[in-house]
Amino acid sequence: MHIGVTPHHRRRTTLITAAAVVALAAPLTAAAPAIADANFPSPNGNTNISSIVTYDDLIAELEKLEKTSRFGVDVFTLEEAGTAVTDSEQGRDLYVATVGDGPEHVWLQGRIHGNEPYGTESLLAVLKDLGSNGSPESTLLRETYTFHVIPMYNPDGSELNIRHTILQDGSEQRIDLNRDWGVGKFAADESLAFYEYWTMVDPAFAVDIHHQGLKTEYGTGDEVTLSLGISLAPGGPTLPGIQGGAYDVLTRQMHVHVYDELQRAGFVNMDRYQVGGSLEIDIKGGVVSAMMLGLNHDGLNPEGHSNPAIFFETSGNTSDGSLGQKARGKSIQQNVRALNELLVGMATGEVQQEDPARWEEIPHAPVTGYQTDDGVIPASY
Repeated sequence: MHIGVTPHHRRRTTLITAAAVVALAAPLTAAAPAIADANFPSPNGNTNISSIVTYDDLIAELEKLEKTSRFGVDVFTLEEAGTAVTDSEQGRDLYVATVGDGPEHVWLQGRIHGNEPYGTESLLAVLKDLGSNGSPESTLLRETYTFHVIPMYNPDGSELNIRHTILQDGSEQRIDLNRDWGVGKFAADESLAFYEYWTMVDPAFAVDIHHQGLKTEYGTGDEVTLSLGISLAPGGPTLPGIQGGAYDVLTRQMHVHVYDELQRAGFVNMDRYQVGGSLEIDIKGGVVSAMMLGLNHDGLNPEGHSNPAIFFETSGNTSDGSLGQKARGKSIQQNVRALNELLVGMATGEVQQEDPARWEEIPHAPVTGYQTDDGVIPASY
């Protein structure tokens, strides 16, 4: 992961222009909403979900990018990739797009929760830029990495505007796909399909884009627009024991870098992702947790491949009416900026030179414990 690369001088530009991001933020069939002087996040919500990218919109946009991109965006389904399970629970094709021809593979996913829509649009914006931008930074990314982009991990939940997928085995059971990679799990077809594809890819690292509810910063009460998360808590019960602590270091460096770079964007206010007011998460059933743990399900990962992974949480989601159309462009823009700063920082080696101890400088409540799959472990464990 380019640990030894000499970092470039600190950059003063972002990879994708604000205008390009706002253009992608628009509904695919309508004009972009104005975002000047927007409340962000909007506490009034009343999201018009008719403007959010649908499954059909996604397919149309991916096909357009494949046809028009200068640098070889390749769009395919998991059936075409050759996984044993190929479709969602309700029978929808599961789509991936790749771009770049670098030796290391990067996994970017969004909308694993169907009511968290802007991961889709953020990843489409990143994919569009990687496929068409001839800048030195974009060229570096394509030469360093091959990107595997999953803009809509959960198409069924996205179409229903719910968090889950629904099993079609007669039980109508709702499955949280982000808790379905684990021993004794894999209830949903989406989980089986994307897990097998992950074992084919063996990525160097991964990023997962989410939404959260409206949130205020500990100690100040300021509105938080973006929370920076690691699903196995740094310094917690699990992560320090993986890969000799390498992921415990690198995941913190990744977020320290994003925090530093995005502070220049005046509309972004970041903190660390916590639950229950003061708990760090240490869940093993999450997709990105299973990646770090090197999960070997059904003998598909016998070599025990693992990779570091982080996630972003944009404030607001459609189910609780807290998304707010006025904040749409900025919500997507902050995800895109965060992703691009991270990706370029990894490629240049800047991320690997960050001080991981500065994770503690990112605003957060004093940690009282760790939320695990089996309950809370006190911080004094």
